[in-house]
Amino acid sequence: MTNITEPHVTELERDIIKEILNIGLARAADSFAAIAKDKVLLKVPDIQLIEVKDLLNLVSRYESTHFIIQSDIKGDFNGATLMLFSDDHIKRLSEVCLSMVEIQKNEVNAMQESLLLEISNIITGALVTQLANILKSNIYGSPPKAPKSHIADSLKDILVQHPLFQPLVFTVITKFTHNFKSVELPLLLFFDTGTFLKILEIIRTFDMDSKTPL
Repeated sequence: MTNITEPHVTELERDIIKEILNIGLARAADSFAAIAKDKVLLKVPDIQLIEVKDLLNLVSRYESTHFIIQSDIKGDFNGATLMLFSDDHIKRLSEVCLSMVEIQKNEVNAMQESLLLEISNIITGALVTQLANILKSNIYGSPPKAPKSHIADSLKDILVQHPLFQPLVFTVITKFTHNFKSVELPLLLFFDTGTFLKILEIIRTFDMDSKTPL
């Protein structure tokens, strides 16, 4: 029996999961490009299984230097995305999307916050829609929010209510390009272990189906 805190994943299954995410992120990139007014590339690096305390430490480190937007994933799956915007990200996006010239560092006005919420909503929404289609599951993203502090508290539905839970974290780099200059927008996508096991079960069903003679 698989230990719920240490689900066994083969290299092939990791590749399949990454490819599914790549398909979802390609759609998200197209949607984001409409706002960014330029080419947007998204890349999925390695999948990580990390302990809750390590996830909280990771989020805490970003919290001191980045403006964080959170979107929860609900329905058949339980998860969340965090989009992490540095001062440089916000400045570049404000110049391109809002035509802003005078931009104060360490300050985000209402218009800028609305832009960051909309970007997160577009990327998470497109990703979740593609995941739902590919995995034939009923999932949806909740409206994004911008917790001002203690991000871990806003993640308690995933972290605290599932004491045996070990989050599966995908670190995704959104490469935003405008006028030959690039800005990388980090995105953390994570699911609880129960959700990850559901995804594995679906993938393994696909694999069995592909081996069934016609």
